[in-house]
Amino acid sequence: MYCLDIVDMERFPSPHPYVELSIVTYYSEGYKVKGMLAEPKGEEALDGFLYLRGGIKGVGKVRPSRLVQFACEGFIVFAPFYRGNQGGEGNEDFGGDDREDAFAGYRILQQHSRVKRVHVFGFSRGGVMALLTAIKFPDTASLVTWGGVSDMNLTYIEREDLRRMMKRVIGGTPTKYPERYKFRTPLYEIERLHCPTLIIHGSKDQNVSVDHARRLEERLKDRGHPVESWYFEELTHYFPPNINRKVVTDLTQWMKKQS
Repeated sequence: MYCLDIVDMERFPSPHPYVELSIVTYYSEGYKVKGMLAEPKGEEALDGFLYLRGGIKGVGKVRPSRLVQFACEGFIVFAPFYRGNQGGEGNEDFGGDDREDAFAGYRILQQHSRVKRVHVFGFSRGGVMALLTAIKFPDTASLVTWGGVSDMNLTYIEREDLRRMMKRVIGGTPTKYPERYKFRTPLYEIERLHCPTLIIHGSKDQNVSVDHARRLEERLKDRGHPVESWYFEELTHYFPPNINRKVVTDLTQWMKKQS
């Protein structure tokens, strides 16, 4: 593949015989950041899948097996590690300027010779990144947010264990710097979102409360936006493996049906 943003690619051992993995070094606002590309073998044109992870730093790192899982559903998958991680330059800032790493990842898939169109997927904190990316790129084919954050101020209120990190990374509290939390909250720009949207959430999620999903759903429905919601009443932030596999298959089938 050829992309102006890519600096280097090197093969990474793949756990699947029909999916090739590569570590990609690419430019994002002048930083050299890294990500992982998963490509089903062959020459067939496929949809692209931008996988935006949750967590920060070592928490929520991209797992090759997860990317392979989506690639096996018939997608070319790219997952940014975000700046400052796994050998990349810069510092991750929780939905601030590091959104540019997701935007550059979208462009990488856009320029891939085998990619027809690009879908965006976000898990946990990646929900914010996914929403911001789909807003940035109006040609996004579809958007899926799974256990996703939609309101950064709500995250600060709910997650006492994250407050020290958020104050350090974002630069203060929502009371002192409301504009910094608003900047990281895509609900304020939701009128600029145009693609079909799927919301997946466990109702007993204590990492990212279901209120994030319901706020997003409400805003989209108020606008008459095409949105579908799958709530799992007995599940938390992490789904059991058998249900997880079924949801992966179902959501990728949903993506392929969007036009």
